[in-house]
Amino acid sequence: MKMKMTMMTLIMKQIILIRHSKSSWNLPLKDFDRPLTENGITKATNIAIKTKEFLPQHHTIWSSSAKRATDTAMIIVENWDLNTNTISFSDDLYTFNLNKLEQFVKLCPNNIESLILFGHNNAITDFVNKFGDIFIDNVPTAGFVSIIFEANHWKNISKGKTTKILFPRDC
Repeated sequence: MKMKMTMMTLIMKQIILIRHSKSSWNLPLKDFDRPLTENGITKATNIAIKTKEFLPQHHTIWSSSAKRATDTAMIIVENWDLNTNTISFSDDLYTFNLNKLEQFVKLCPNNIESLILFGHNNAITDFVNKFGDIFIDNVPTAGFVSIIFEANHWKNISKGKTTKILFPRDC
């Protein structure tokens, strides 16, 4: 009796997490509606310029729908010379909670190999520390962290390899 052996091809999943840039507390607005400061705009632009070379060829971009996250996503994506119409905005990404962020990522369709996500702390830092292999005390505003997973399905991601960290102080 002959046994037919098949090998399952392991597909790598990549996530790039970007914390929204510096926002203003000086206006009488709800947290959701806070805009970026001038410094925040500058930091987002600088991070975009320094990270463009690390973008995966095929990717999906999701962002929190909070003003500071959408503004950060728009600035960075424009500076990557990409179409801003490719960004999907979600109220579900307006979270500061690791469990909610993890749940959102693990529901990502499996045909997406690389995900770029704009969000908020503490969810971003906690996600990076749970799933990356380099501890980061705090992902600062406009911080960029890339993690690669050996997983075929987003629902199965576990400890991955942190492949790139770039913070505004490095620019």
